Amino acid sequence: MAPLSLQLAVLYAALGAALAAAALILISLVAFVTARDMPPLHRHEGERFFLDARGRKEALPSLGDPPSKRLSVVVPSYNEEKRLPVMMDEALGYLEERQTHGSDKVRVVTLVKNRGKGGAVKMGVFSSRGERILMADADGATRFADVEKLEKGLEGLRPWPDRMAIACGSRAHLQEESIAQRSYFRTLLMYGFHFLVWFLCVRGVRDTQCGFKLLTREAASRTFSSLHVERWAFDVELLYIAQRLRIPIAEVAVAWTEVEGSKLVPFWSWLQMGKDLLLIRLRYVTGAWRLAPAGKAE
Repeated sequence: MAPLSLQLAVLYAALGAALAAAALILISLVAFVTARDMPPLHRHEGERFFLDARGRKEALPSLGDPPSKRLSVVVPSYNEEKRLPVMMDEALGYLEERQTHGSDKVRVVTLVKNRGKGGAVKMGVFSSRGERILMADADGATRFADVEKLEKGLEGLRPWPDRMAIACGSRAHLQEESIAQRSYFRTLLMYGFHFLVWFLCVRGVRDTQCGFKLLTREAASRTFSSLHVERWAFDVELLYIAQRLRIPIAEVAVAWTEVEGSKLVPFWSWLQMGKDLLLIRLRYVTGAWRLAPAGKAE
């Protein structure tokens, strides 16, 4: 007969496993019950138009329309009076050099309601005219000319299945330098977040959060049509959707510089993103969230 201590150890292990299983089931049930339907791309009346150079209202295009430009750039912005002008000067200066036709460089879509960063990017993507769509952050932390690196990364993925491909800017090559400049606590948070991304959602992409991403029009349509998360973790769901759809993804090293003024609060923002990662995984696994069918653009 096994010693009493061994029996107790086995009993505690079984009890612990049962509690863990019960907790997982409970969390999955909560994730399923609290899951929202995909946020509809409802445009308020003021979001259906933009003002042209003469101050006249002009209807915004749809992602379902044929492309009329080579490249569209989507820049989400909220209270960015200081950083956005610097970023726009750099971007417009670069685009001016490579633009061969057309004069309407900037269209401002003013959102009636704060939709979060993911919701703002989604609105911009669905109002784009380009064959390729670039996401870029308003802080200008990434050198805009590195879009050429993303284009090369995109071309390196050919042949594109159903004309879909994504190139992600990456700061992973700067990780050692960033660790040296961070506190131990922030470094721990960073490693914990990266582990959760790898364990729960996206594998093969070391830096999911860099805001510099280039998508073909078809890839943007398929991924953003299924996007649910509207906060900071939307990048992770975007790439999770892309991997489920087997859209090829290239990760490309880009030049990046820390710019003051970030709205992310390290602990609370990362805690929120960690919760979002768990819910993304559970809601797709339980069927609470599903991928939008092909051909649904808006």
